[in-house]
Amino acid sequence: MTRLWDKGEPLDERVLRYTAGEDHRLDARLVAYEVRASTAHAEMLAAQGLLSAEDLDLIRAGLRELGASHAAGEWEIELAEEDAQTALEERLAARIGEPARRVHLGRSRNDQVLTSLRLYLRDAVETLAGGAEAVAAALDALAAREAETPLPGYTHSQPAMPSSVPLWAGGWAAALRDDATGIAGVQRRLDLCPLGSAAGYGVPLLPLDREATARTLGFAGPQEPVTAVQISRGKAEAQLLFELALLMQDLGRLAADLVLFNMSELGYVELAPELTTGSSIMPQKKNPDVFELVRGRSATAQACLHEALAIVAKLPSGYHRDLQLLKAPLFRGIDLAGQTCAVMAHALGGVRFRRDRIHLDPALYATEEAYRLVLDEGIPFREAYRRVGAKYPIRTG
Repeated sequence: MTRLWDKGEPLDERVLRYTAGEDHRLDARLVAYEVRASTAHAEMLAAQGLLSAEDLDLIRAGLRELGASHAAGEWEIELAEEDAQTALEERLAARIGEPARRVHLGRSRNDQVLTSLRLYLRDAVETLAGGAEAVAAALDALAAREAETPLPGYTHSQPAMPSSVPLWAGGWAAALRDDATGIAGVQRRLDLCPLGSAAGYGVPLLPLDREATARTLGFAGPQEPVTAVQISRGKAEAQLLFELALLMQDLGRLAADLVLFNMSELGYVELAPELTTGSSIMPQKKNPDVFELVRGRSATAQACLHEALAIVAKLPSGYHRDLQLLKAPLFRGIDLAGQTCAVMAHALGGVRFRRDRIHLDPALYATEEAYRLVLDEGIPFREAYRRVGAKYPIRTG
């Protein structure tokens, strides 16, 4: 096994396990993107006269086959390989021989890793924004099903003014569409190509065409200056995790409403049986566990954000191995948000409001009465407020 940085000396097994960590597992999602980036880099080298057409053909075909076989589950990245970059180059060398050793010309593992990560994140951002939109659409459908269902509107956790299921669901749908817009906005930080920045200080002597590589991979252009590339590490990651924390917070608060509405004391909603779990001791119980866990997992989303921010907070410029640690909280946050959007979009289809249990206290219309006095009698609002208030008992809050 020859790692990209190997100098022929053995690596202590304990050091390997500690430094590689879980990268070999985490990088599974990056293999397809590394294939794309390596292919684009090889094509640029060939266009610049740094790689023969014959070698380019071998490299293209070999990478394509390796990407397909990995997607089919025929191989996995091993601990000894550390990451997707080493795994692909070693397997490519086993297939096509010496030409595989030419593809690394003009790049470092540093710009390699970040390019694959940005390609992956661009797709992830699109998927996550779509997930938030899907929950909003499920809320729209709920509002349509319950178009005539009233609800009390609460302030200070007390009934305050009349509302409705469409008004309640519409508010959450708007919040989630705002989250989707925020997530999509992360693309700005992902739209510059790191390839050609190498270890952070560019590539001497070689006539690389960074613009061509950026175009091939769909980036707006290369990231400049090259020293900005490693300084930018962690910023797109943290911005995405921040937007996901906001998304998860909204999903958690929506779930908290449904947990309250499902309480037997209110009984505003009934959940489909397949959405609930039971009690190991109380045979009569049906529990809204899925919504409780959505409520609780906003804490995990916030923890992922704090971890990513803390990793880079005190780093000086240039590349540092600490940056490898960004993958774990980043991928954890992405997976959590994606799974939560999917389960919430599904679960909302099993929510039914019980109109027979929803009664609006006449006191909820007190503000409307006060406004009517203003319109009908032309009195100041404060006078109308005083007169209407005298009709109803004072509520705390």
